[in-house]
Amino acid sequence: MSTIVVGVDGSRGSVRALEFALEEARIRGAGVKAVSAWHVPATVYNSGFVPVSIDPSDYETIARENLETCLEEAHAGESGVEVTPVLCEGQAADVLVEEARGSDLLVVGSRGLGGFKGLLLGSVSQQCAHHATCPVAIVRNGDRPA
Repeated sequence: MSTIVVGVDGSRGSVRALEFALEEARIRGAGVKAVSAWHVPATVYNSGFVPVSIDPSDYETIARENLETCLEEAHAGESGVEVTPVLCEGQAADVLVEEARGSDLLVVGSRGLGGFKGLLLGSVSQQCAHHATCPVAIVRNGDRPA
């Protein structure tokens, strides 16, 4: 079975990317790997004079919850498509490019949760477009149809 990999970070854009991936998978008769990446920012360890009381496992928990929420919002369970949720530690672009090796398509949103809001293309989608070994679909953000 062919596979479509989609990046999910909890943003509206990632829900749109997941919806696109599910529709594309229905058309192609493919499965979907919904991938959420997480990492502990260096600032947690280098916070200056005041120690930050954050449990590093909180980042994994937040990523897992975001992944589950996106799957629910995109109605992945009712899509008729085999969906495999994947949670990985690492930088988002690196994780997505690696997970997409051997896949038929990598789908990402044009803007996620991080970075500068004024950019038209986020750093993760840009890195994926440059480094993925499969075709990449970048789904434009915006309001979803009702």
